[in-house]
Amino acid sequence: MKCTDVDIHKFLKQYNSVKLIMNYKLSKSHYLLGLECPRYLWNINNNPEKIRKETIGEKFTLNEGIKVGEIAKQLFSKGINIPIDEYSENILKTKDFLTKNKPLFEAGFEFENCFARADIIVPNGDGWDIIEVKSSTRVKDKHIHDVSFQKFVYEANGLKIKNCFLLHINREYTRRGDFEIQKFFKKEEITSEVEEAIVGIRDRIDAIFKFISSDEAPEAKLFLPKIIKKGSHNCLTEKCLVLPPNNVFCLYGSKKATYELFESGIELIRDIPESFELIYKQAIQRESVIKGKPYIDTVKLKEFLGELFYPYYFLDFETFSTAIPMFDGLTPYFHVPFQFSLHVVQEEGAESKHFEYLYNGKEDPREEFLRELMKVLGDSGSIIVYHKSFEIGRLRDLAKHFPKHKKWVDTVITRIVDLRDPFRKFFYYHPQQQGSASIKAVLSAMTEMSYEGLEIKDGRTAPVEFLSVTYEDCKESKKQRVRNNLLEYCKLDTLAQVKIVEKLTELVI
Repeated sequence: MKCTDVDIHKFLKQYNSVKLIMNYKLSKSHYLLGLECPRYLWNINNNPEKIRKETIGEKFTLNEGIKVGEIAKQLFSKGINIPIDEYSENILKTKDFLTKNKPLFEAGFEFENCFARADIIVPNGDGWDIIEVKSSTRVKDKHIHDVSFQKFVYEANGLKIKNCFLLHINREYTRRGDFEIQKFFKKEEITSEVEEAIVGIRDRIDAIFKFISSDEAPEAKLFLPKIIKKGSHNCLTEKCLVLPPNNVFCLYGSKKATYELFESGIELIRDIPESFELIYKQAIQRESVIKGKPYIDTVKLKEFLGELFYPYYFLDFETFSTAIPMFDGLTPYFHVPFQFSLHVVQEEGAESKHFEYLYNGKEDPREEFLRELMKVLGDSGSIIVYHKSFEIGRLRDLAKHFPKHKKWVDTVITRIVDLRDPFRKFFYYHPQQQGSASIKAVLSAMTEMSYEGLEIKDGRTAPVEFLSVTYEDCKESKKQRVRNNLLEYCKLDTLAQVKIVEKLTELVI
């Protein structure tokens, strides 16, 4: 019998699939990915070139988690660190150290190509307790499934697991002087929740191995029952599902209509039939896309612009936040302002004047930030920001920490106007916005300006870069380059507001 190219191709696929399963070790992180989005996990193993690189912001978040995990070990003074560089060595060392009857960090076990490594296991009589450390401030559904996988693998190796705990950050902790580890953490028992989550785990693991070895990628998360109730994966962002511009997932508001439309075969907003019931803002999107031009409510825009009073102060803050509070008065993930940009337009037709501040010390930047802001914000005129709840929140934080300036802060807050409102409320909508009211989407839709070409172009990268050149050792050349990039990025945020108001004004004249 003669083998064809098709037969050979089929055999090689089957062979590679078997080889993959034989070599593949399902970790707890991949188990969670498999629950949250099988398609993404399939791509990781079968189509890795499709997976995007981690952003600077994502790496920073991961490193914050590692720092929290390392600090947690200090709560167990007699604990033993087990090497994690090579998983087979980790397993062997774990078996050796189990006899010590002491807390173990990163104890690893394997069962049927499943590999689990708990942050901490603590001896408890004739068994052990699992303590999983997380840098979040509360227990999340995915944490329960994380620990359930560990418990399954551990018990399959004959280890008796008595209780399960999550050690997470106490959001109420406020730093006063020396960092207090005991107060920083909050320990919650999750034993019963883990017992519930472990039901059916073998079937789920078998399903994961099955779809990983499949020739075809599974469906995206969008169309599967949610095992993890509220995860972080987004199939559209991660390109598990690739759709053309102005697809139905760009529709404003609840995704109920989106799913209904997509599952009925309608991918694009322009193809939504008139008979399909949309809410008001979604109907505006459809009309705008079909006509290929912006929707403009001149009456509402006039009302909005009529609430602005000269001089105009276009303001934007940049902040950083860390899991472990760096300074007195800070709580975990507190937003610390370190930079602002301000464009001032004194009167109609006048050119804008730019002011900026970027902290350049090694201590807490908040008081200096506030003093510099007080120098440039006049006593009257509209203070225009984009998404005012953020700036107002930071100002209230400053007033709380520096009560002598509370009266000034309270007055400033009464003058703040949110430039996002006309776009969030759909007084203006352009098809190029793709359903977004972000300043970047609006700026590129209304003008020829954009953030492309900037070294720093987003609010997650900016604070990470600032922290690295301000509180860590680095070459002076790098520090100056990053500081210049930060100034350029923040300046564009307020210049963008200037240009957007100018465009809105032109539309209603």
